[in-house]
Amino acid sequence: MDLKNAFAFVACGTMLALASTSAMAAVSAAEAATLGGDRLTCNGAEKAGSPAGVAQWTGKFHGTWPGVKEASGYVPGPYANEKPLFTITADNMTQYADKLSEGEQALLKKYPKSYRMNVYPSHRDFDDAPDTCEKARKNAVSAEIVDDGKGLKGIAGAIPFPITKSGLEAIWNVSNAGRVYTEQAICDIADVYAGGAVAWGRQNFRVLVDNNKPDREHTYSEQFTAHFYTGYLLPERDRGFVAVGFQPNNYTSAATQSWQYLPGTRRVRQAPEVGFDYPVPPAGFRTVDDDYGFNGSPERYTWKLVGKKEIYIPYDNFRINDPAVKYSELIKPDTVNPDYLRYELHRVWIIEGTLKQGFRHIYAKRRLYADEDTWLVSLADNYDARGALWRVPLITYHYSQEGHAWHRGVSIYHDLNAGTYEAGYLVNESRKWWQINRPMSPAEFTPDAAARSGH
Repeated sequence: MDLKNAFAFVACGTMLALASTSAMAAVSAAEAATLGGDRLTCNGAEKAGSPAGVAQWTGKFHGTWPGVKEASGYVPGPYANEKPLFTITADNMTQYADKLSEGEQALLKKYPKSYRMNVYPSHRDFDDAPDTCEKARKNAVSAEIVDDGKGLKGIAGAIPFPITKSGLEAIWNVSNAGRVYTEQAICDIADVYAGGAVAWGRQNFRVLVDNNKPDREHTYSEQFTAHFYTGYLLPERDRGFVAVGFQPNNYTSAATQSWQYLPGTRRVRQAPEVGFDYPVPPAGFRTVDDDYGFNGSPERYTWKLVGKKEIYIPYDNFRINDPAVKYSELIKPDTVNPDYLRYELHRVWIIEGTLKQGFRHIYAKRRLYADEDTWLVSLADNYDARGALWRVPLITYHYSQEGHAWHRGVSIYHDLNAGTYEAGYLVNESRKWWQINRPMSPAEFTPDAAARSGH
């Protein structure tokens, strides 16, 4: 498998599960009725704030917010005028250690002059799509994991297990966290080496998430969860290479399928199976299943729900995606310019995956930090075979007024051993900023479509 083959897989989030021979028990109707009530949100998060500074959930912004003048494209967000409450550095990190992930502490220690965390007021003001509560309540009493953990029964477009009772259920929630229906952009990738040298990549990127299509109620029993398209523009040696494909909802009898147009031969061929720890081009600084913190086939890890904790995580990160922020300002040695990252205090679910005996992966253990409101993973700690912390992804999200959902932006993948990092999904200087929920057809993601676009 070469790096190009692997990258096709990264275009979308995938179904996650723990191999298991039994489905989880559904909750009672009385428990499900509490979702969206006084105590719990529709996703099962606690509405109350905390004495330490976690905000109370309001859900007062319904797809838009005061001051939004554009129906699409970049907007500054509702908190653009706020100033940091304080900054966490290598010098004062012990004061805040109980609210830092192991990866954040490692970055502060390794890059004391480059990495710092500007902490802003916590906010929980964006609501879910209008029909989320109804779907979540139905899933709470009826969703189940099937086929040894490789399949799911339930209603797409909502968290399958809003009242979560196991690591298996939690990782399925991560997989099905609320996202947009379609996304497309010209995305840049900065691979930054120790010392500050930068290698650039650029792709024409499109994803169609069948499960989130708003025109009808979808279930996880349908064949596809998503279709993806990646056309290479940089580096120059890869220009014209195109990868398309789809991901299934159930991994029992199907895997991610990808087809590639090869400009050198002007032919389309089916790629070998992709996934797991294949390195992602252009530099291989992250694995295929690092996308969104974790994605891919479930069978190589055993998952444990450790519990809930208050952590400073990247949140409400509108500014880092601003077209006014040039790459020369953002992409720096060691890590991105911390002045463009916003951290807030939130409650997160901590989910640990341990590599099963007899299975192979470069990460022997992974720890995910999933926001309780969205189930989106903002932080992850990935460990090598010796048990040492190795790679630390930081995933930023901003709320899309066009998609009525959270959308990923700049994603940063640190390698502590090599002193390198990758900043992906950059659109600041792109020829096409994110376009969300625009109509797409599965016909745009076929082998024939790859051949046409490659020519």
